[in-house]
Amino acid sequence: MDDEYNVTYITLTGHVDVHKHRYLYFFILFTVYILIICCNFTIVVLIWIHRNLHEPMYVFIAALLINSVLFSSNIYPKLLIDFLSEKQVISYSACLLQFHVFYSLAGSEFLLLSAMAYDRYVSISKPLQYPTIMRKTTVIVFLILSWLIPACHITVLAVISLNMKLCHFMLNGIFCNNSLYTLHCVISRSRSIFGIVAIILIGLLPLLFILFTYTRILVISYRSCKAVKKKAAQTCLPHLLVLISFSCLCAYDIIIVRVGSEFPQTARFIMTLQAILYHPLFNPIIYGLKMKEISKHLKRLLCQTKRT
Repeated sequence: MDDEYNVTYITLTGHVDVHKHRYLYFFILFTVYILIICCNFTIVVLIWIHRNLHEPMYVFIAALLINSVLFSSNIYPKLLIDFLSEKQVISYSACLLQFHVFYSLAGSEFLLLSAMAYDRYVSISKPLQYPTIMRKTTVIVFLILSWLIPACHITVLAVISLNMKLCHFMLNGIFCNNSLYTLHCVISRSRSIFGIVAIILIGLLPLLFILFTYTRILVISYRSCKAVKKKAAQTCLPHLLVLISFSCLCAYDIIIVRVGSEFPQTARFIMTLQAILYHPLFNPIIYGLKMKEISKHLKRLLCQTKRT
């Protein structure tokens, strides 16, 4: 629907009993959002201030945690406003921006996990050549490409969608993901093809690369001494847990659009909330508890906080 200034607005229909429990939802989500920011940035600051954590692996972890904060900041502010508003609406341009940031960061997560997998592979399979291969310049290039490549791909999809005619103005969701395609009058063949290419390049191929890399690490570790096996388990297990968690989130995002109206509204709302609540908190918890050096500095920080 258009207002007097010719701005197209979309109504978000994925909220359940918002009016009845709006302040409760707002308080819970605001608390979670602050918790996400604090947990992720605590680990990032620890990596920043401790020189023994200035290694490629920890730099990639810091980038992944910053990605989680950006991911949450793309969703939570609008969601919090919705819980205090009479109507849950968003302009179509803002919806496209949220869509763009959402999938750009999702693609970045896969590419960052790929960079971490490569880093672990070089560290375990070529320990003597590791400083030469994983130089500071290499790490910076990996970081730039991890954020730039997905952003460029999703920009094309957003631009194609921007020029498409809308026949529907109600979006079945609590934020703008790929369900916004249901708003368009016709299905764009070029967008569908480019969307599949984007999924393959920034989703499927990085996933296959990660699985292949960790399989190679597993084979090398199996043939090596106990110390190598222990190192592989300590550093690779957290990455694999994060990969599994995020892959499940992405699979849900793709499947839910295909299922559509057949999926119960309340269950859809709860699962979507779990997706945006669970993963941004999962990353700092896993890396804070499972990465030995980070865990050590975190325990020291908590002890100092208790003393003061």
